[in-house]
Amino acid sequence: MFSFAGKFMEDIELGDGEALEELFGGKKIIQNRNLYRFTSDSVMLSKFVRGGPRDVVADFCSGCGIVGFHFLCLNPSIKSLTLFEMQNALSSMAERTKKLDGFDKATVVTTRLQDIGPEYNETFSIILCNPPYETEGFENVPPSLAACRFETTITLKEISDVAFSKLRCGGKLVIMNRARRLAELMYTLKGSGLEPKRLQFISGGGKDERPYLVMCEAVKGGGAGIEILPTKKNDGTSRG
Repeated sequence: MFSFAGKFMEDIELGDGEALEELFGGKKIIQNRNLYRFTSDSVMLSKFVRGGPRDVVADFCSGCGIVGFHFLCLNPSIKSLTLFEMQNALSSMAERTKKLDGFDKATVVTTRLQDIGPEYNETFSIILCNPPYETEGFENVPPSLAACRFETTITLKEISDVAFSKLRCGGKLVIMNRARRLAELMYTLKGSGLEPKRLQFISGGGKDERPYLVMCEAVKGGGAGIEILPTKKNDGTSRG
């Protein structure tokens, strides 16, 4: 391990495989090349919704914190941010990134989403979630990576149900998944009491590429009707 002198003169230790990478506006985020690493998809999700001074925000399946921290950088006036991650190694990186960048509004909680306590019931106005996308094919994948990419520890239905219980009335779940799972995503959200209100497909950067991901904003207690936004191309670049 080696140390990095943080903004507030705290020593930020980096473990084996860990490195500091650019986040936004001069901020840094800790990543580990041996664990799950975020992609530009996560950054796109953090830009899909905006927050203001009254917003109490959560990041479900937060990993190293990329979605939540990037959202905080883009929306610094929000009231608070809570990151929920079950893997100790990932939540440790998020905690150290918080200290490094002075994200005083952020709290890191190490827990399964299914085990989030009742003290968080009807707390959040926005929940961000970049969940595991896949349901099969994880047999030869290390458990720590499988938990991030496959539904080995939580299902889409469980995420939707937990989000409903932790959102205020009128609160938003902002989630992404594979485009091919769109019907399942809509059915699951509505079944949990979350009404899909905004939808945007994501395609690759090439010409005429089909969408491979979809982002959705669903509102607790929302009325019927959904806005379909133009398909967004992912060129894997800007974090601003």
